[in-house]
Amino acid sequence: MIKTILRQLIVLPLLVAVMAALHACGAAKGVGRGASAPFTQTYVLTQGASASITPAASSGQPGITAAAPVVRLERINDSRCRVGVVCVWAGYISFSFVLQQPDGSVSNFVLSDNMPNGTSRLSRNGLTFSLDGFEPQQLAAKSEVPPDYRVSLKVSNINAP
Repeated sequence: MIKTILRQLIVLPLLVAVMAALHACGAAKGVGRGASAPFTQTYVLTQGASASITPAASSGQPGITAAAPVVRLERINDSRCRVGVVCVWAGYISFSFVLQQPDGSVSNFVLSDNMPNGTSRLSRNGLTFSLDGFEPQQLAAKSEVPPDYRVSLKVSNINAP
């Protein structure tokens, strides 16, 4: 009986201490990684323009700001059939982006709403990028200069369907 009481006096406090340490490690891990609150932000970009994804850089601690990833609209590929031209196929428009992380790593991705084997939404480095539209929708006539497109890009850290 004395052994059982001694075992309970030693094992229970030790178990509580281990559980408290594990809980503290888990809480510190979330803070150290710069866990940020859920956000959705829309950026309007022209070719060559970039935007800092500032909500992704919040560290969760007041007064501490982390470096933000930067997304740049690198290129616009518009192969759609122009007004006044006879075409074999309708073509498509796609947008090439570059995502640069604060550590200097770079990844490229393409978004399109009608490109064969393309997608209008994808995820990279914990962020979801969605093509939210572009202007102008109408393609220029055969003799006109291609327009300066404005592309709306929705960026979120929420993996919604």
